[in-house]
Amino acid sequence: MTTHTCSPTQPPATVTLGRAKTTIDELVRIADGAPVALAPDALAQMDNVNRYIQRAIADGQVIYGLTTGVGDLVTERLGADQIGLMQMNMLRSHACGMGPDLSVREVRAMMAVMLKSLLQGFSGVSSALALRMCQMLNQQVTPWSPASGSVGYLIATAHIGLSVFGEGQCWYQGQLLPSAEALAQAGIAARVPGPREGHALISGTYEITALACLALGDFSQLLPVADMAGGMCLEALKGNTRGYDARLHALRPHVGQQETARILRCLLRDSEILTRYRDHRVQDALSLRCIPQIHGAVRDQLAHCQQIVTTELNAVTDNPVFLIEDDELVILPGGNGHGAPLALALDALAVAIAQLSTASQARCDRITNVHLSGLPAFLVGKSGANSGMMIPPYVAAALAGDNRSLAAPASVHTVTTCAGQEDHISMGVSSARKALKAVENAVDIVAIELLCACQAIEFHRPLRASTGTELTLALVRQQVAFRETDTALYPDMHAVRGLICASQLSRQLTALFEENTDE
Repeated sequence: MTTHTCSPTQPPATVTLGRAKTTIDELVRIADGAPVALAPDALAQMDNVNRYIQRAIADGQVIYGLTTGVGDLVTERLGADQIGLMQMNMLRSHACGMGPDLSVREVRAMMAVMLKSLLQGFSGVSSALALRMCQMLNQQVTPWSPASGSVGYLIATAHIGLSVFGEGQCWYQGQLLPSAEALAQAGIAARVPGPREGHALISGTYEITALACLALGDFSQLLPVADMAGGMCLEALKGNTRGYDARLHALRPHVGQQETARILRCLLRDSEILTRYRDHRVQDALSLRCIPQIHGAVRDQLAHCQQIVTTELNAVTDNPVFLIEDDELVILPGGNGHGAPLALALDALAVAIAQLSTASQARCDRITNVHLSGLPAFLVGKSGANSGMMIPPYVAAALAGDNRSLAAPASVHTVTTCAGQEDHISMGVSSARKALKAVENAVDIVAIELLCACQAIEFHRPLRASTGTELTLALVRQQVAFRETDTALYPDMHAVRGLICASQLSRQLTALFEENTDE
């Protein structure tokens, strides 16, 4: 199928948005800068519904948010000459965010989710609005918005909407400019909002969905690395891999648990260390023995959240929505914009991330503790004058503590707003922001565990480590040398973090355990 592009070229990385299913990965790619193309059939459907909207306005039909006010002002009626002004005023009045700026990545994610929803063809707006937002994404004209103030929707999307129509501010070529100036420099023509083109930009779960996609995308890349870091710790501590036996996990067949055990068996195969010390210890500490149970439960929660967010990404959460049945416009007001499904799933994800974080921190403390590890104190051969890896576990402990705090649910804190009209809000944006911050902390925690595990493994030379460990160690050693004496630690910690964030390690580990199975 051909696609309508909004830029002169269509690189291979282009993501096509339309009525076909969009994945979380595709959304994240757009957030990270991939160009966008729009499916012609979706654009045609938008214009078809918009024609019926125009006819309804001409006939004087009462339509919420179009010929009426919104929220508690639903009883106010508008004339045809007031509709465009009301759409713009809606954006102006709702663009009242506070706090730090959203990142360019976060704003692009929100724009992509908004665009995906409009392309479903149930919001009543014209294809010209979708084409304009596509142009902005492809020419890197990124609206500015504060991050704080949304109870589930309305705020960031209103700031984005202002910028779409030339008000507010935009980032363009490294500068924060008045939106009209940024659009003009990018060669994007001025435009005033048509019917519903303000309201449709703010009435869905776009903010929550976008932030959720970013959190899930980042955490999905971290999880295989967390498995490997835990496996390396077990190997360095001369642990017992019989706890990863498939027969054991078949007796408690949770999907994530069985999959994590399989991954660990693949990653830890062919280890001279584990072979040498097979009978060193009958049973290991829970943070080592129960990696399949802990990480497996995390995997199950991740899969659940992915299913919820994928459904939401491909849903229509506008209010009202417009259908064409028997050549008549059918208007369905409702509550699809309530963020409860996302908020509950994201709160559960934050709890899961806290579980992974505390397990990683426990292993990090254990592997540096001479009284438990049997390794040199703080993993440095020349101790006394050198502190080695004494302090990084402190950092992991602080970050794991932060993640336990972030695991407290936001979705229970609903209150009444809008003169009682919106009296059960989702707090879904708070849930999403907590999950995003928890992932960021978890990356740091796992990076510290991985740094310590790589240091520990080298004390077992000349014994060869497992296949996964040797692969990981080789990649880390391209960035970080074995530590003989004290030097500044933070560059090494940040280098390992960068290796995780670049997804190189995750990709190679995933390829390893997907190509090799012992089943």
